[in-house]
Amino acid sequence: MDYLNYTEKELVARAVQGDQMAFRALYQIHERSVRGRVSGYFQWKADVDDVVSESFQKAFAALGSFDVSREFRPWLLTIATRTALDHLSSIQREDEKKEGILHKASSESGDSVPLTDFTPEEEIINDEVHQRLMQYIDELPSLYKDVMIKYMIEELEYEEIAKELDLELNTVRTRIRRGKQHLAQMMLRGEVE
Repeated sequence: MDYLNYTEKELVARAVQGDQMAFRALYQIHERSVRGRVSGYFQWKADVDDVVSESFQKAFAALGSFDVSREFRPWLLTIATRTALDHLSSIQREDEKKEGILHKASSESGDSVPLTDFTPEEEIINDEVHQRLMQYIDELPSLYKDVMIKYMIEELEYEEIAKELDLELNTVRTRIRRGKQHLAQMMLRGEVE
């Protein structure tokens, strides 16, 4: 199949029917845009590759529910942005756990263990990503802001956030989900293709 002979809507329709060439064509057409959208949020190419791959997997899995009257690309980029947010949050939680383990080990041994071993360039990238995330979080409606700071910056678990803010657990879950949606929308508006 020469995908150049088909419109995007036709490719989506063919992909919904299980046409593997249509999936491949949609990937080839949009992979660069997705990569461009998510690459600024990660220090390592492997993370970008993971998010690009996961974004397409999520989009293709949900293709049956896609409203074909809408444009495919903005829908795909929204999925990519949300996937990047989730991945970034996961990386931050893993880093926090690793730092906690290193800190505990250094406390027990009495040795001083450096918690980071970044080059100056990596430090700058980390600072830029953190500053960008903080700007987006700072612009959130106040209803979501406190919860998202505790979740994404302080990296607290849902139960800890509920206790600290005196909220029901389901309220915390809902606000985090909606906070992520708001962040994704702000990122979509704030990023230049």
